[in-house]
Amino acid sequence: MKFKRLTDFALQGKRVFIRADLNVPVKDGKVTSDARITASMPTIEHCLKAGARVMVTSHLGRPEEGVFTEENSLQPVADVMAAKLGRPVRLVRDWIDGGFDVAPGEIVLLENCRFNKGEKKNVEATAKKYAALCDLFVMDAFGTAHRAEGTTYGIAQFAPAACAGLLVAEELEALSKALLNPARPMVAIVGGSKVSTKLTVLESLAEKVDQLVVGGGIANTFLKAAGKNVGKSLCEHDLTPTAQALMDKMRERGASIPLAADVVCGKQFDAAEPAVLKNADAVADDDMIFDIGPNSAQELADIIMKAGTVVWNGPVGVFEFDQFGDGTKKIAAAIAATKAFTLAGGGDTIAAIQKYDIYDKVSYISTAGGAFLEFLEGKTLPAVAILEERARG
Repeated sequence: MKFKRLTDFALQGKRVFIRADLNVPVKDGKVTSDARITASMPTIEHCLKAGARVMVTSHLGRPEEGVFTEENSLQPVADVMAAKLGRPVRLVRDWIDGGFDVAPGEIVLLENCRFNKGEKKNVEATAKKYAALCDLFVMDAFGTAHRAEGTTYGIAQFAPAACAGLLVAEELEALSKALLNPARPMVAIVGGSKVSTKLTVLESLAEKVDQLVVGGGIANTFLKAAGKNVGKSLCEHDLTPTAQALMDKMRERGASIPLAADVVCGKQFDAAEPAVLKNADAVADDDMIFDIGPNSAQELADIIMKAGTVVWNGPVGVFEFDQFGDGTKKIAAAIAATKAFTLAGGGDTIAAIQKYDIYDKVSYISTAGGAFLEFLEGKTLPAVAILEERARG
């Protein structure tokens, strides 16, 4: 991928418009998790140090376009940014037509871009107004790179220059390393409740990886396709032929989808439900599979330890309940210990990484949900495509 980077530009006195991902949870006017703000700070600080006139915007929630609401205001974000920077951060409410000044080395936060009419549908007139505000557009919101909106795509088309911010450049490098030029063997772990929601990801990965590990409800559909009884487990019975086809396809090219030989079951989905270990052939009609057993977890850990690249998206069991968390815990430990390049992404995966305290042991953790999955699917991300186009022209 060829795109211009923030570090390619002299920024002194320049008007720099940064599209960040500051879509953080807010409760009672206070930010409850500032991880995304923290991830955005290196790009902002780089521009301030270089003496740029810095404007930052983001979306927050899903407000109705053209309607300001207090609950979706970026004021709580401005408060956190000010505390991190040790200086005031002015929030500019009606900014689309300009009319505000930013001094060199100063930062302003432009109110929630989704309050602006034409943002979501990337209306050309809106995008051109955005572009008129700056000398350089910096895309640093990888979490929205799969959407062609006014502040992710349109402004990049019309701004005098456009580039990737530090976070986006780092994210794209990590994804490219893991998916476009992976060290082998390449292993992907895809967990989740349904095959249907991750079908395109599974199909795309089935062509690339040496081993495709399926977990959670997805694994039950594959067990069923392999002729096992899955009882009352979460399973998409209509997709068993699809699962069978994926297993056949991988087998033909010498790759595999390893299936659990032992499983941990319960009778109902409940935090107090006792965990019962069973052979995968011995699941009863009223059983529900909630985790993989220790033998299967060890087999997966061995695969991870021998891998060159591991991509992890989704837990392999109901790890929120400790008695059904051993499989995911074992995989997390292997990912922490392997010498492979490890890439993880997705909300549940990050929750597991935090629970088992391996945050600093993963090579790269993607902050993006939808964009991460679309990259895994091999799709072109519009906000990345326009940066590449601008780099060429």
